[in-house]
Amino acid sequence: MRIDILTVVPELLESPLNYSIVKRAQDKGLVEIHVHNIRDYGKGRYRQTDDYSFGGDAGMVMMIEPVFNLMEKLKAERTYDEIIFTSPDGEQLTQPLANELSCKENLMILCGHYKGVDHRIREHLITREITVGDYVLSGGELPAAIITDAVVRLLPGALGDETSALSDSFQDGLLAPPVYTRPAEFNGWKVPEVLLSGDPKKIAAWQDEKALERTRALRPELLK
Repeated sequence: MRIDILTVVPELLESPLNYSIVKRAQDKGLVEIHVHNIRDYGKGRYRQTDDYSFGGDAGMVMMIEPVFNLMEKLKAERTYDEIIFTSPDGEQLTQPLANELSCKENLMILCGHYKGVDHRIREHLITREITVGDYVLSGGELPAAIITDAVVRLLPGALGDETSALSDSFQDGLLAPPVYTRPAEFNGWKVPEVLLSGDPKKIAAWQDEKALERTRALRPELLK
């Protein structure tokens, strides 16, 4: 898999993309992640990438030419399965969506910034818009990192135990059940006896029950 991320602040992505599972997946050759500075394609002496909004609204808007020129360069080199824009009014990032994207070969992610991007970019260049929540951030770099992490960890070989992702929250539409480790008792707090029983059927039944119980209590809308 290859992921190209387009941003005006590449420094914001240095840490999230170079540690933990995402870093390990890159080292193993499971994914290539390339961060591109839109300012390299900016206009004029100062590499301008934003301008005032038509209509007089407050805030600056990302210009169409730098984004278009960078996208055209990348699209000339490969075919992209999705060109994603990180937008607060896009479709919600969910585990099923992450599963879907993890099966793609080439993804491009455009990070919004300032007041937003010239809407013609969204109309003519973007194939999918994704939000990580109903709130506004200073830019799309953190959402891009979240999308990348959610997708990359699903690639075969990215996790130490590939079956681990199968029991994550939302994979089966439920929250994950509680998990415990040693010691079996601490400060008088005990691990449920069933988990120490060694009986796979009883353990699985307990996990299913607790997953349903937690979902009903914390995220009842998932059961609809």
